[in-house]
Amino acid sequence: MMTYEEALTYYDKAALAGSILQRDVMDALLQEIGNPHLDLKYIHIAGTNGKGSCSAFTSSILNKAGYRTGLYVSPYIQEFGERVQVSGELIPKEAVASITEELVNASKVIMERGFRQPTVFELITAMGFLWFKRQNCDIVVLEVGMGGRLDATNSIPEAEVYTIMNIGYDHIGELGDTLELIAGEKAGIIKEAGGPVVVYEQGENVLDVFRNTCAEKGKNMVVAESASAVVKSIDIDGTVIDYKDYKDLRISLLGNYQVRNAVTVINVVEQLIERGWNISEQNIRDGLASAHWPGRVEVLRRDPIVIVDGAHNPQGTTALAETLRSIFPDRKFTFVCGVLADKDYDSSLDVIAPLADKFYAVTPNSYRALSAEQLAKEITERCNVPAKSYDTIPEALDDVMANANKDDIICVFGSLYQVGEIRSYYGFNTF
Repeated sequence: MMTYEEALTYYDKAALAGSILQRDVMDALLQEIGNPHLDLKYIHIAGTNGKGSCSAFTSSILNKAGYRTGLYVSPYIQEFGERVQVSGELIPKEAVASITEELVNASKVIMERGFRQPTVFELITAMGFLWFKRQNCDIVVLEVGMGGRLDATNSIPEAEVYTIMNIGYDHIGELGDTLELIAGEKAGIIKEAGGPVVVYEQGENVLDVFRNTCAEKGKNMVVAESASAVVKSIDIDGTVIDYKDYKDLRISLLGNYQVRNAVTVINVVEQLIERGWNISEQNIRDGLASAHWPGRVEVLRRDPIVIVDGAHNPQGTTALAETLRSIFPDRKFTFVCGVLADKDYDSSLDVIAPLADKFYAVTPNSYRALSAEQLAKEITERCNVPAKSYDTIPEALDDVMANANKDDIICVFGSLYQVGEIRSYYGFNTF
């Protein structure tokens, strides 16, 4: 029998092949394991930014409503099992091991028939489908990995609600170099079968792409009008808003953009209610107030304040900067930053630099990482802000904390791949 550690090693090796946007291998793999995905109901969530938060809010509300809710997300922050959850419980390590062994055998069978080796994302998505079926989930909140049209999650035949979050520039080599092209790939999750489409409020050029797809598929499209939400208070403990007939809704996740994400989720839940799902207003309130999503403007310490955020592209960094200005007006920040070399980190630095007092540069735990030395050099030259590089993240954080005053504000950002190590440093365990 395969062990949990052997399963993780298998996935680490599979990850070296990268991502391949191609559906035929995933379909063959699922058929070989009995097509478990065909027996489940879904909320399918695509988008460049906000997918994870939307998934967290939605699954939290469904859990409060008493539904056995599957949650599939990527990447994980600290523990592999975060990617596949049922009603807040991570998939057990023994299940990871046994299902991986099944997938290894199924992969061998389809490769003998002429298919390539499944990618790591295809394998883990198949694991999710198997676990959710075996756990008799009432519904699954299913986050797209990359794009939508050719993503492994798009093997599902239909969704109760198709959800598309904010669209920005990311993975342009795979998805296209314009927002319209990227939106077109995301819109690929929309099918003629299933329920309506809920879309995050954004530029008309992007919304037109979704409108055209919905017209082709005969789907009703709802734009979540977040501009009508009234923010009543915002601080380090969360945000209180009025939206539609909902008064004094408390949102646990920090950030102005989380207001927009929460409004989108409210519209998703309203569509579920119209389709017969039993979800009360109190379930919505409790779900929004208790949702937790590590690494999204997450406060790890208060004296001094330490915040970690997974912002890794210009759009995410813009949202982070907006949030920091809202909660801490007229303040400067100490930033700890690590980035991946294949991201548009220059544009992200341009956004955040006006808020910076100084930078500590680190190297995230990824083969795609930009070295701390190179990042510090670019920060100094491009942003004219002091920057120092460190060999390891703990070394950088040791220096940050040793030199911090109790009223300083420290923000760590740049890549989700470093969030787990940072949370561990401050004594936080997974979820």
